[in-house]
Amino acid sequence: MKASELFIRCLENEGVEYIFGIPGEENLDVMDALLDSSIKFITVRHEQGAAFMADVYGRLTGKAGVCLSTLGPGATNLVTGVADANMDHAPLVAIAGQASTHRLHKESHQVLDLEEMFRAVTKYSSRLLTPDIIAEVVRKAFKLAQTEKFGAAFIEFPENIAEMDVQGGPLPVKHPHAPEPPGERIDAAAEIISNAKNPIILAGNGVIRSKAWKQLATFADELRIPVANTFMAKGVIPFKHPMALGSAGLQANDYVSCGFNRADVIICVGYDLVEYHPYLWHPTRDRTIIHIDSAPAEVDAYYNVAVGVVGDIKHSLIRIAKLASPHTGNAMRALRAALIEDMNQHKDDNSVPVKPQKIIWDLRTAMDMEGIAISDVGAHKMWMARMFRCEYPNTCLISNGFASMGIALPGAIGAKLAYPDRQVVAVTGDAGFMMNVQELETAVRLKTAIVILIWNDSAYGLIEWKQMNQFGRKSHIDFGNPDFVKLAEAFGAKGYRIEKGEELLPTLQKALNDNAVSVIDCPVDYSENLKLTSKLGEMVCPI
Repeated sequence: MKASELFIRCLENEGVEYIFGIPGEENLDVMDALLDSSIKFITVRHEQGAAFMADVYGRLTGKAGVCLSTLGPGATNLVTGVADANMDHAPLVAIAGQASTHRLHKESHQVLDLEEMFRAVTKYSSRLLTPDIIAEVVRKAFKLAQTEKFGAAFIEFPENIAEMDVQGGPLPVKHPHAPEPPGERIDAAAEIISNAKNPIILAGNGVIRSKAWKQLATFADELRIPVANTFMAKGVIPFKHPMALGSAGLQANDYVSCGFNRADVIICVGYDLVEYHPYLWHPTRDRTIIHIDSAPAEVDAYYNVAVGVVGDIKHSLIRIAKLASPHTGNAMRALRAALIEDMNQHKDDNSVPVKPQKIIWDLRTAMDMEGIAISDVGAHKMWMARMFRCEYPNTCLISNGFASMGIALPGAIGAKLAYPDRQVVAVTGDAGFMMNVQELETAVRLKTAIVILIWNDSAYGLIEWKQMNQFGRKSHIDFGNPDFVKLAEAFGAKGYRIEKGEELLPTLQKALNDNAVSVIDCPVDYSENLKLTSKLGEMVCPI
């Protein structure tokens, strides 16, 4: 068989359902082989969109999402989405065509050293220099992408190698098991927790990757320890859980003054340093930190671990809970109460522009609890992280490792393909939406019924927020927008504009019930940003 055919058989063997990408001259043989494959090729309008679709598909399923491009500019367009998946620990395998190996040693049309370029943004980067290694390289790429901590892998496939004949077949797929945590580490962690006066849990994305959310909720309930989650761990403990504190990471003083500064023991479970820098929540460097994860802790001056419990997170939590003594459960009640008060504050406010709290209230009301919201990056991300209530994991996805703008729309397409029976909403600012607006055509062509909710302020609102906090004036953040309703309709989608506050909830409900791609243009009142910053800065919580 041809090498390209073996390559596709190897992808089928890994359980690949979709490949997101754009055909090109240097991947002609791979594209032809796909015609006889069970794998569905999703033709996108920009390679960055392909990478983001694969990124979100991988986050939600735990199986590596796959994206494909041609050489040169096609491959460089993949880089942002691949880097996002790698830093956010989402499983992804990127594939790029390449010129013939006879051209790689010299300056040549569209040729870059892709293997080296992707090495900095992946766990594994490889070039196929002979067809005999295809099965090994594909198996290794998927194994590393899907092994904790998840991440991205890259395969460069020169066009002349794809044309060659080859014998053999795919390698067996075997998934490694997480090791058991050492008993002495379990005992040490349990002793510290038992003797703590005011412990707090910081839950990270690793809890979701290891599917340990039920064990975490039970751990918090049995030991009566409050849980703050990172942005990327929303829903890891149901918000209705009495120990749930919501999301930390707004870089505001509420969690610092009311929680981490007053805690003597901080229990970090599945926490990645890229999610929320330790110097923001542990500036004093004098608290006792317990690290519970599948991998050893990263070295950081502000993250000095007293006890590291490395192994299967589920088993670690179960075994520690059996040994540790419970606490009162009364800590940080004031913070939880204040957060609920904030969430409810503007639910009946129908003013326009619409306040962020109102937008989130109506969105939460309109969506099923197991619906999926994909947040883009911008000021709205901060509001979604803080105030969008989640009862289930993976129902509010927020990129906060690499934190790239433009992920929401293509990410929503990936989410809908992963879970076609669930509601999917792309929550995005006007700036982030315009970065990958071309994927509206992809969504309409695929008939992926998603809703795009645009928070429209005609500016880079998050940067304005930072500028006003730091300098008291804004600098070069304003821009113009097209008519989003007409734009949506030009792509074949439905378009809505919110002109009265009371229109938002019924419009969301209608859009979610329509079997169509819908775009909702909602003006947002970001004057609330500075009010939130001020309130959080002044907050003092009795414990």
